[in-house]
Amino acid sequence: MLRHLLSIEDLNRAEAEALLERALALKAEWHAGGHPDAPLRGKTLALVFEKPSLRTRVAFEAGMTQLGGHGSYLSANDIDMGGRESVADVARNLSRWVQIIAARVFRHSTVVELARHATVPVINALCDREHPCQALADMLTLRERYGRLQGLRLAYVGDGNNVCHSLLLLGGLLGVDLALACPPDYQPDGGILERARRLAGESDATIELGHAPAEAVQGAHAVYTDVWTSMGQEHEAARRRPVFAPYQVNAGLMAQAAPGACFLHCLPAHRGEEVTADVIDGPASLVFDQAENRLHVQKALILTLLGAS
Repeated sequence: MLRHLLSIEDLNRAEAEALLERALALKAEWHAGGHPDAPLRGKTLALVFEKPSLRTRVAFEAGMTQLGGHGSYLSANDIDMGGRESVADVARNLSRWVQIIAARVFRHSTVVELARHATVPVINALCDREHPCQALADMLTLRERYGRLQGLRLAYVGDGNNVCHSLLLLGGLLGVDLALACPPDYQPDGGILERARRLAGESDATIELGHAPAEAVQGAHAVYTDVWTSMGQEHEAARRRPVFAPYQVNAGLMAQAAPGACFLHCLPAHRGEEVTADVIDGPASLVFDQAENRLHVQKALILTLLGAS
């Protein structure tokens, strides 16, 4: 039984597929008029955020409200984990008041420590290592677009960051072929890449790592990118910009993907840097479908972790 979601590695294939199926059902129910049974009435989700957010915060808060529950937002100024109050004490306190915790933090070790000391489920809502909720929303978006995941080719172009890590692990788990093009000094973590390849071997998928965007996007059903400089790395922006300039996703690069290929981005985006405006705002872009799907996969995840029907 799924106890926490700290990493995609907490899921097996059956659990990941069940989450996506449940998210599809919840999305259909919501678009048909809502969730009148309010399965989370009286339940509270604590949102422990060291980083600001648009999609993550609103999708969790709205999801809890739609399911009859409540989201309680706690910023870094409210808690100061590891400063005014230890991570362990934050976990122990929250466990007395709320039924589930979502943590958006800098270090993966913080969310691991929260889970170690909490007596309620903990969700990794983003850390420096992974972004599992985003990857689940991405796979839901591809599933909606193509009706399947097994055998799709997803090209990821840019920084081998936390989003890339979760895509590698979930794609490998679900049978999606991944082709990465990253600058030599900005490749994904070697240990995560190795584990993703092991998962891909079990799901009859492939994982390719290279440095040439044009090679990665050949035959791709979807082309994915992210910002060149993630939150917390702002001091590196000037150094990164010339390194990543050849990795921009533009119309020329999209033309080398499979006919009808879609464009994905976790947002926020810097138009004119990692992607041109004509691509992200064009007909191939599914970025706002991804954003909406954060709501539905997070609702599915909360219900599953709480054992709610």
